[in-house]
Amino acid sequence: MKLVIVTTVEEFEKDVLKLFKQAGIESFSSSEIDGYKNAPTLLATSSWFPNVKGGNESRMFFSFTDDKHIDTLFEMISEFNKNLETNNPMKAVVLPIEKYI
Repeated sequence: MKLVIVTTVEEFEKDVLKLFKQAGIESFSSSEIDGYKNAPTLLATSSWFPNVKGGNESRMFFSFTDDKHIDTLFEMISEFNKNLETNNPMKAVVLPIEKYI
């Protein structure tokens, strides 16, 4: 068993849900998060509070699952990212689980 974590901008939430279902990952959790990138100086100086950088509304999905489902999910995420018109690809990582109850 491993832990798979997927992060994406909120705009792609429905896409992630579809990919999890197609990969056979039926049990998972999600959380709202703020995603940050270093903004160009021009954008920072045009805000009301130039020292405060705002985050993008993002989502994090995670599931404890097996290699078979993770491999399928990673293949589908790779295909999804190839067809993006934005600079916000889905990101995914896998962590091994040493013990669980």
